[in-house]
Amino acid sequence: MTSRAGRTTIVDVARAAGTSVSSASVALRGEPGVSAQTRERILAAARRLGYRPDRQASLLRRREPRVLGVTFSVEQTFHGDLVENLYRAADASGYDLVLSAKTAGRPESRAVDNLLRDRCGPLILIAPELPRDALAQLAARTPVVTIGSDSPAEGVDSVHSDDRQGVTDAVAHLVGLGHRRIAYVDGGTAVMSATRSDAYVRTMREHGLDEHVRVISAAPTEESGIEVATGLLDGDDPLPTAILAHNDLIAVGLLLTLRSRGVRVPDDVSVVGYDDTRTAALATVRLTSVSQDAAELARRAVERATTRGDDPAQQIVTPARLVVRDTTAPPGR
Repeated sequence: MTSRAGRTTIVDVARAAGTSVSSASVALRGEPGVSAQTRERILAAARRLGYRPDRQASLLRRREPRVLGVTFSVEQTFHGDLVENLYRAADASGYDLVLSAKTAGRPESRAVDNLLRDRCGPLILIAPELPRDALAQLAARTPVVTIGSDSPAEGVDSVHSDDRQGVTDAVAHLVGLGHRRIAYVDGGTAVMSATRSDAYVRTMREHGLDEHVRVISAAPTEESGIEVATGLLDGDDPLPTAILAHNDLIAVGLLLTLRSRGVRVPDDVSVVGYDDTRTAALATVRLTSVSQDAAELARRAVERATTRGDDPAQQIVTPARLVVRDTTAPPGR
């Protein structure tokens, strides 16, 4: 069957080949993004139907920018690192980015809606908090890739670092230095908070430190780190000799507060963060932290967003790496 006026369109080709229109378009333009088998099926259907591309429509498409939509949180330093690397990766693939921020007064759903209204192509969502069913519904409309979440949704590609290994390595580093009273400050409702907290508890138990397991509830902000440090200093219990934080923001809040109250870091208390942000590497901070490798996460996310085609969604896990700096040392040094 052909479209009106007897002219075969790309919709007819896609229907005959049993693929999506976007896959048919990719194959007919000779671009990467579909499997060899799918490409041949589409080309065979085009030949059989006598398909000829609409030159005017083709010209209009070429004028359209190749754009990826990205959501991120303005409150999270690591998201800024990711966005910078996403620009690099997108540029290398011939794409540009449109950013839509999540803020205290601008929920993630609105950030996504704005990208859809701007008619962006695939979407890359950094640490999304949308429910799985909402992500799946979104993926039915446009390709979706998440960064920094290990909670997969149907049809959604996921790219994240091995957070369990990252936390395991951080705890092992502290144990190797001689620490036993190692506390963990979690990220509250933040994405990956439960994963990292569970990894801490498991690793402490594997090292025979069950009696020293201590998870402190917090939020993924510097202010929360300040509050936790103040509570520890003003409390009746002895200070832990080491503290591992959900992210660098919390760790910096802890670090600055401890130092301002006369606690020597790392001599009295060692501090470890997570994300290895630019702040962690500052000469005045020199924070030991777990790196997620923002450049690799961005590269893999852009790769999936721009070349997935009809491939099934994937969950891609990249290595985490402990970066040791000046905020960890043996206890009571």
